[in-house]
Amino acid sequence: MKHSKESDQEFIKLWKQLGSPTLVGKKMGMNPRSTLSRRRNLEIRYGIELPTTNSQRDAKKEKPKKIDLAAHNVRRGIDINKVKKVIVFSDAHFTDETTTAFKALIKFIKKFKPEVIICNGDAFDGQVLSRFPSINYDAKPTVLEELESCRWHLGEIEKVRPAGCRLIWTLGNHDMRYESWLVNKVPEYSGVDGFSLKYHFPNWETCWSFWIGEDTVIKHRFKGGRTAGYSNLVAAGNTNIITGHTHVLCVSPISNYQGNFFGVQTGCLADPMSSTFEYCEDSPKDWRSGFVVLSFAEGRMLMPELVMVCGEDEVDFRGEIITV
Repeated sequence: MKHSKESDQEFIKLWKQLGSPTLVGKKMGMNPRSTLSRRRNLEIRYGIELPTTNSQRDAKKEKPKKIDLAAHNVRRGIDINKVKKVIVFSDAHFTDETTTAFKALIKFIKKFKPEVIICNGDAFDGQVLSRFPSINYDAKPTVLEELESCRWHLGEIEKVRPAGCRLIWTLGNHDMRYESWLVNKVPEYSGVDGFSLKYHFPNWETCWSFWIGEDTVIKHRFKGGRTAGYSNLVAAGNTNIITGHTHVLCVSPISNYQGNFFGVQTGCLADPMSSTFEYCEDSPKDWRSGFVVLSFAEGRMLMPELVMVCGEDEVDFRGEIITV
């Protein structure tokens, strides 16, 4: 098929603008194969080069986002450009006592006004459902009493959360005691109101992991032990990973060719000396009560900041002792 000199120049001009056989073909009513053939003929005829500068093939192969790879009840997330501050607490094991760390949490939510607040597992303890035996005939709180404690404390957080702030609950192993016991004992009651922990806390989005952008994940646990932050980071690759479970409060960074990445352990909102942990038999605990403040700027996570209980109604933050 012959083309006029004018249509040749139109094609060349359009190619330089769009740089794609797919896009040029759409404009000129040609299929991509014919478009590529004509480009080659024009290069030979006029002694020019018309490189592809906007490949649509590469665009089609763009990797899906992390949060799109799993169902919403498994994995949730938020665009990293939509957050500046995120507060993460874990292992509250709520009882009828209000800890110093919890008082600080309320104070810091009011101060920093985070876009996301994350309860990173084990808000519910499930003492009477525990595999550990009772000690000295001690009386443990009932499931109902623990539910009421969770409802009150999480309700206090709901009262002070900023407008539009998302409430996320990445479920922990203690939280799952509630449903696991019911599933194994009375599976026939599946789907009945109240037989899922999530039913009692409708304002909290539950999931196993929460992603902030493509390289920061918050989940209750991964690797164990006091060095879990570093172990998690090595296993996760070039991904910031924030976990609870160990009751350790610390930041373990790694720097490599790709940049700086952080393995964060979020401590415990509970008091480590609480009777909840009597099963530890009064052994020394490398636990710290507190939580973590995460900051984001220019599409990346900055050095995480720890809020650590250092006395009765006192926390250590940014080199200062703050009364709560």
